[in-house]
Amino acid sequence: MIAIDLLEKYGALKKFFAKNEIIFEEGNLPTHYYQIVYGEVKMSNYNDDAREFIQGIFYKEQSFGEPPLFLNQKYPANAIAVEDAEVLLLPKSSFMKLLEENAAISIKIIENLAQRLYYKSVMAAEMSTQEPEHRVLKLIDHGIAYFNFKKDENGYLISFTRQQIGDLTGLRVETVIRTIKALEKKGVLKIINRKVYR
Repeated sequence: MIAIDLLEKYGALKKFFAKNEIIFEEGNLPTHYYQIVYGEVKMSNYNDDAREFIQGIFYKEQSFGEPPLFLNQKYPANAIAVEDAEVLLLPKSSFMKLLEENAAISIKIIENLAQRLYYKSVMAAEMSTQEPEHRVLKLIDHGIAYFNFKKDENGYLISFTRQQIGDLTGLRVETVIRTIKALEKKGVLKIINRKVYR
């Protein structure tokens, strides 16, 4: 997203987060811009039944948590390291100065936020009414473009776990497992060494 040396020039510091460590909590006011150097981060919250709902998953060179930063609103979800991660933290005032002084970066941030909004809009419509097979396929197909899944001789490797697919689609993990098997039988997905390919 933003070059590491430019972020560091404006005062960003690298911080290590262990797997399952909370980066920021739902309800807190934002103080920093966050960008992943390596690792994986999820933003999620829980419903009244204590069921997790993943709002998004972010990878190397992706940023997360910007909308509340711009709006000065409390975070609507927790940010948690899915695996060990190193994250650049840039104080809000320094981030705003960086954007003011670098128009091309501002445009990149706007495009990134627009892409996320588009993804959320498409997925919200799909998730509210569709059958499990349709939900899983839409998530995977949008994920191929949005999350840049890697492609090899077997197709696109879907790097979500079955649990993450469930948490992103509102389906129970058992339903996701059955749905993936049904889609494999139909020839829409492949399962090779327990990994899912499209």
